[in-house]
Amino acid sequence: MTNSPVSQASPAQATPAKRPASDFRKALRPWLKPKIIMGGSLVFLLVFMGVLAPLISPYDPNLQNLANTLRAPQWFDGVHFLGTDHIGRDILSRIFYGARISLVIAGTVVVVSGVIGVGLGAISGYFAGRTDFFIQKLVEVIWAFPPLLLAIAVIAFFGQGLWILIAALVAQRWIPYCRVSRGQALSLRTRDFVDAARSLGARDTRIIIKHILPNLMQAAMVIGTFAMATAIISEASLSFLGLGVPPEIPTWGSMLADGRAYISTSWWLALFPGLCIFFTVLGINLLGDGMRDIFDPRLKRSGSGVG
Repeated sequence: MTNSPVSQASPAQATPAKRPASDFRKALRPWLKPKIIMGGSLVFLLVFMGVLAPLISPYDPNLQNLANTLRAPQWFDGVHFLGTDHIGRDILSRIFYGARISLVIAGTVVVVSGVIGVGLGAISGYFAGRTDFFIQKLVEVIWAFPPLLLAIAVIAFFGQGLWILIAALVAQRWIPYCRVSRGQALSLRTRDFVDAARSLGARDTRIIIKHILPNLMQAAMVIGTFAMATAIISEASLSFLGLGVPPEIPTWGSMLADGRAYISTSWWLALFPGLCIFFTVLGINLLGDGMRDIFDPRLKRSGSGVG
């Protein structure tokens, strides 16, 4: 009597079936650090408020009601959760719409600055020589101006407007991208895969697009997260000075400026937009710090407090 063969998977054969899940957990583990979770949650809240502002705002942000001015926060006991300002506009609605403006400005500034800075940095590092000399001299000239004063000069010359404000913020924020990308491109231009592409007849433009730029994206993403935080602070500073977007567009900076005259009697006018700026910048910085640790472990700080 012969025993029929029983097909059983050996441990060596069973391992590949479990490998995808194991690889997924291994790839996900670095993203589960406390500072990434905390920072990502705050950034997600900013995006949620900005995108859904027309749906979740209880009032029109510019709706005035002079019979209902300077109402203290009523929380869940009234119709104005965070109170009203000096001309009766709802604070909560203006905060939601202010998040939208901050998100649009910060996102646009980061994308435009990144495209300009990474592109010029890749060209400067790849070609070196005179091209590198002229681009870096341009960087040094623009870098000599204080960022806020340069933005004020641009707005004073061209006038106020959303796109002029974005251009004023971009005027100097492309430089960190350019400097980092240039340093990496100087190293990449001598690598074997670049020499191989050049020996196969690839043109310089193709080498930069196909081989240099993809290797600069991780560093650009980390710089972009920190650049979003500085862009939000700069926009709030310019709006506080009355040099930001037009007055009919609600921003956190303009809300701070409006509450400055009532800081001793109506504390909520400046407190809530100030807290929004604080937590947004904190969240973006935590997320950027966590992404830096993931993309470049050599930059990890010893004894970091969170994560």
